[in-house]
Amino acid sequence: MRILIVTAGSRGDVAPFTGLGRRLRDAGHEVTLAAHSSFASLINGCGLGLRPVPGDPRELLRGWSRAASRDEARALTRAYADGVAEGVADAVTAGTDLVLTAHGPSPLSRTAGEAFGVPVVGTYLVPAFATGEFRLPGARDGDGTGPEGNLAAGRAVERRTEAAFAGAVTRLRDRLGLPETGRGAPADTGPVFHGYSPLVIPRPADWPSRAEVVGYWWPARPDGWEPPDELVDFLQAGPPPVFIGFGSMAPGEGERLGELVTSAVGRAGVRAVVQAGWAGLGGGPTGPDVLAVGDLPHDWLFPRTAAVVHHAGAGTTGAGLRAGVPALPVPVMTDQPFWAARLHGLGVPPPPLPFEDLTAESLAAGITACLSEPSYRHRAAALASRMAAEDGAGAVLAHVTASETNRSRPQ
Repeated sequence: MRILIVTAGSRGDVAPFTGLGRRLRDAGHEVTLAAHSSFASLINGCGLGLRPVPGDPRELLRGWSRAASRDEARALTRAYADGVAEGVADAVTAGTDLVLTAHGPSPLSRTAGEAFGVPVVGTYLVPAFATGEFRLPGARDGDGTGPEGNLAAGRAVERRTEAAFAGAVTRLRDRLGLPETGRGAPADTGPVFHGYSPLVIPRPADWPSRAEVVGYWWPARPDGWEPPDELVDFLQAGPPPVFIGFGSMAPGEGERLGELVTSAVGRAGVRAVVQAGWAGLGGGPTGPDVLAVGDLPHDWLFPRTAAVVHHAGAGTTGAGLRAGVPALPVPVMTDQPFWAARLHGLGVPPPPLPFEDLTAESLAAGITACLSEPSYRHRAAALASRMAAEDGAGAVLAHVTASETNRSRPQ
């Protein structure tokens, strides 16, 4: 079967689908990702095809930060959304038997699937259905408390999520010759698999039956990957270091953050591996106890650390839990406060340290708390052991296999 996986956004929005895609490829399917071309080496290095989607999310973040007005920011967002819409439509036009779609671009994926008669299955990295059991990622204050408040806040998130691509969907439908819809997006009625552990966020009882929580899709390592000699030497030269990285957050703030991180590491008296990310972290003074690195497979590095400091993106949160090490979440935006709060609820880290409150002193104190309280490591290790029994990619593969069987049966 030809399978197209549609995703858009930062590296954290792409990497989990390399693991899912490789699992499907190893089962005999032809797997291609529709994603931004900046991730070509990551995707192709994992043995998967790429159909480029226009747009650069890093430049979009920078554009938002420089925008002189809301109208300018909206124009940047519209151009990005229209580029993604064009790329998704072109990717489906190029031929596929099944579309698996991330949550963000799902309205575009469903539109293209409708136009070309291709089934679409949701493969989401975050909870996406309103529930009375908790507030969805991105929920705002002011919607009340308790189950009714949670549900109201979740429905508001659903509306905002749909609105983000509503204009692009309308324009795409016109381009593809589809009739107008009342809300600017086709109905989302197909199956949806959520790629995170039910031990982290159990499936709500009030979700529709088509929504499942199946476990993480762990990113694949690029073929032939080996750790850099400099990193191996650093790890062997002393006690396990702390990992520090903020992923795709704070682009352009590398020098300030580099100095802050170096100061915090010195205050805490630890060694550290600092990942540059989109911020360009690692600038400023360093020393024999700090090593700056680029992108690395978290499944290799994190188990070799004493703790991880990260922005609490969905994928990095899962990687830290999988490694069984304490974590200090430093959430910045979107779904990150949600995952940070959940980590704290699981007893794996001390209280989250919001990015806007980050100082050398607060970061040093958080790292010290992670390492000095044994219960954090014990809880993390116990959770990692239980998560190891899950097979999130296997659940999606089972659905694909069943779908393929149904397609081959005589009608």
